[in-house]
Amino acid sequence: MRAALSAGTLALATALTLPLSGQSPVVEIEEWQVPYEESRPRDPYVAPDGTVWFVGQRSHYVASLDPASGEFTRYDLEDGAGPHNLIVDEDGIVWYAGNLKANIGRLDPATREIEIIPMPDPAARDPHTLVFDQAGDIWFTVQGGNFVGKLTTATREVQLIPVPTAEARPYGIKIDAENRPWIVLFGTNKLATVDPGTMALREIDLPRAEARPRRIGLTSDGAVWYVDYAAGFLGRYDPTTGEFEEWATPSGAESQPYGMAVDDQDRIWFVESGPEPNLFVGFDTKTEQYLGSTPVPSGGGTVRHMYYHAPDQVIWFGADTNTVGRATLPTATSS
Repeated sequence: MRAALSAGTLALATALTLPLSGQSPVVEIEEWQVPYEESRPRDPYVAPDGTVWFVGQRSHYVASLDPASGEFTRYDLEDGAGPHNLIVDEDGIVWYAGNLKANIGRLDPATREIEIIPMPDPAARDPHTLVFDQAGDIWFTVQGGNFVGKLTTATREVQLIPVPTAEARPYGIKIDAENRPWIVLFGTNKLATVDPGTMALREIDLPRAEARPRRIGLTSDGAVWYVDYAAGFLGRYDPTTGEFEEWATPSGAESQPYGMAVDDQDRIWFVESGPEPNLFVGFDTKTEQYLGSTPVPSGGGTVRHMYYHAPDQVIWFGADTNTVGRATLPTATSS
């Protein structure tokens, strides 16, 4: 089923950062109220034509938003699909994680056809977060099933790599310049990476046993960045030297940093989901200083995932307040 709707209310807010030190840049946040009630809209992604796609985890749909008109279009999935995340390829095809149905779905918006690609092992019960590699294939995490997977999009072949640590909960995932996936293992204090040639998985211990990394980002120098949800830290791992460096988040141990993105200036942006309202935080990796904190206008509830769209210098996110949001970033970190 496909239906087009316009949001009854366009919630528009501009928020200034709260200075932490020196002069802070301005971040503007807009949010659109999603017309499908209490559906947990999440994980927006910008298609080549500028359409913003997202999933409704609780109401089992994929939907799009035209930011210019505020119009929403909904595509219903199979009952109980529990879509968790989506990405959109260069042809405008939408790929989503069928988290409750142990599959990955492929939606062609032009024909409205949905293809279901099942996991080859029933133990891989909950595909979680998807990401494209440089060949257009999809790497993904399987949180409860404890796998990292790869879907070859041309053949629909799925390969699954078990994570050695029990209950490691593979979560956020990114692809580096050498086409290697990097993963955070939310159930433990570890990162992981996979050699795409041999499909061998390697785990890397974080320096603190209590750390629980939830999302991950990569900067142009090859560094791996993560947010520690459990203890309130932003961390950096250098794959070349094996060294770690960490910074306490502005709101401290109860900040629960979650959704995360890296922009083309190598600035880190994440949301502290512990405070109410949630706080959108910037970090300059060159000066190693926080840039400020911007309240999410709707409160946020929880912002779980973020997507940086370089052409517009914006970050898109979904919130548990049943909104889809857009944060317009400052062009420079100082004047």
